[in-house]
Amino acid sequence: MNYYDYIIVGGGASGLMMAYRMSKDTFFDDKTILILDKNKKNTNDRTWCYWDLKEDEWDDVLHNSWNEIIFKSDIYKVQENIFPYQYKMIRSKDFYMKILSHISQKTNIIFQSENVKSIQQLREEAKVTTSNSVFRTKTLINSILFNDAYKKQTKYPVLQQHFVGFFIKTKDDSFNDTAATIMDFTVAQKGNTRFMYVLPYSKNEALFEYTLFSKEVLAYDIYKTEIEKYLESKNITDYEIVDKEQGSIPMSCYKFWKQNSKNIIHIGTAGGWSKASTGFTFKNTTKKTAKLIVHLKQNKPLSKFHKINKFWFYDLLLLDILHEKNHLGSSLFSQLFNRTSVQKILRFLDEETPFYQDLQVMLKMPPKNFLRALYKRII
Repeated sequence: MNYYDYIIVGGGASGLMMAYRMSKDTFFDDKTILILDKNKKNTNDRTWCYWDLKEDEWDDVLHNSWNEIIFKSDIYKVQENIFPYQYKMIRSKDFYMKILSHISQKTNIIFQSENVKSIQQLREEAKVTTSNSVFRTKTLINSILFNDAYKKQTKYPVLQQHFVGFFIKTKDDSFNDTAATIMDFTVAQKGNTRFMYVLPYSKNEALFEYTLFSKEVLAYDIYKTEIEKYLESKNITDYEIVDKEQGSIPMSCYKFWKQNSKNIIHIGTAGGWSKASTGFTFKNTTKKTAKLIVHLKQNKPLSKFHKINKFWFYDLLLLDILHEKNHLGSSLFSQLFNRTSVQKILRFLDEETPFYQDLQVMLKMPPKNFLRALYKRII
């Protein structure tokens, strides 16, 4: 009664995206698929941003998109068109509704509200234990981070991309809604890598997100105060806060995928799918879920899905630097944007550049820090 061909644990972005891809592929039409989570998500609990070509598969749920991005620091400022890319914003409620509406039409896919307590590799199958039931499957696709082993190890540094965001609305037109500010380092750094992230989605509506790449999460009031100070510095004083968000994403080259086994594969943040150097996850999830579908159809071992590439090592060196000298973030990113075309940076962060372009990008940043980090890794 509680056996399914596939069980997806976690109904967030990566879990639902996997279910969506499976629902659109006829290979899975005769397979039973169970999604387990405490509740179906139906609120704006996340905002996802990414860059892509002008048309992609998520265009019907975009909240907004921009052809230009802004980078600011005390030593360099630029507003630049990123053609052929667009910078895109999705609010999670629209994404959830799209996926859940689609999969509800598939009789072989079931969503069950359950509080998952644990997952376990058995001899020839995987087991999921919830508060009320036990389920078994040949293929368990897990997106829940069940433990903090990555925090307890010391081989790979762990930073957090942590933030608080205010969605604000002004009475008058206050914003240039033609460009998204992806990093404004003109805020006080206070020994960290701190920036404001500004997404204006109309002339009087915008998301202001105070973001850090650092080890420790701050008290909520610190983020709040910094956003208020930033708004005041822009002469934005008469506004309404219509929504808020808060989050923390691990930035680490810890090998989450080492926990994959014969019948269990970890996806999303739990599988190390967040880009270690930036915390961006949505674009990686889009790519990796498509690849995982192919992998499942070919019946390849789940433990063989993930392959380390050169970009993993580049991210590791950057995290080594920021872990030891967190205050260098503003300088490193400023020199990168000052000396490299935005399009090349975006391709590099998408892990789509050949090696000679990798060198062109990395050598635009102070080589001394990277050579020192490299030396410490190889000795």
